[in-house]
Amino acid sequence: MSKKVIATDNAPGAIGPYSQGIVMGDFVYTSGQLPINIKTGEMPETIEEQTKYSLENVKAIIEEAGSSMENVIKTTVFLSDMNNFTKMNEVYKSFFSSDFPARSCVEVARLPKDALVEIEVIAELKK
Repeated sequence: MSKKVIATDNAPGAIGPYSQGIVMGDFVYTSGQLPINIKTGEMPETIEEQTKYSLENVKAIIEEAGSSMENVIKTTVFLSDMNNFTKMNEVYKSFFSSDFPARSCVEVARLPKDALVEIEVIAELKK
């Protein structure tokens, strides 16, 4: 098996020595996605807007790889403040249909660019 690097202009470019996503076998793995609006380059202020943009960026990467949000099997959500958990969940659930992926959610001391949230996923490629 060989790995394939995924890159799209529809999500923020890597700001370090990493790829937006990697396809290996039947799966795509994304790097953590910050809540950057790709059209403006800005990061919104609220946890709701930040969750939306983090997931929009994840979606762009997995779609570039040939997958979809319906094929996401695992997510990891990093929050700078666990008090934002409920508001993050309200937006998060709107990105998935009925069978939600497995998930870990952890509070971290700090995120790049002082974001409130960062999200990464693992998705199966469409067959």
